[in-house]
Amino acid sequence: MISDFDLLSLADVAKLLHCSKAHVGKVVSGLVRGCPAIPCVPLGRRKLVRRESLVRWIEENENSVKIGHRQ
Repeated sequence: MISDFDLLSLADVAKLLHCSKAHVGKVVSGLVRGCPAIPCVPLGRRKLVRRESLVRWIEENENSVKIGHRQ
C-alpha cells in the first residue's frame, strides 16, 4: 500500500503543471477565480497533493472546458 501512496510537494505540482509554486499555492487555497481548488493534505504549514488527486483534478477541469463551462 505504501508504494501507492504518492505525495507531491507544491514545487513538484508546479513542475508538472508548468507554472510557479506561488500560483499552485493560490490554486490549492482556492484563490484563483474560475478554477476549483486542488485537493491537498495539510501537514502543519506544508501542503501536499496526492498524485491521484492531481490527475483527477486535471481530468475534471479538462472535461469542464470541453463541455464549455467552468465551475
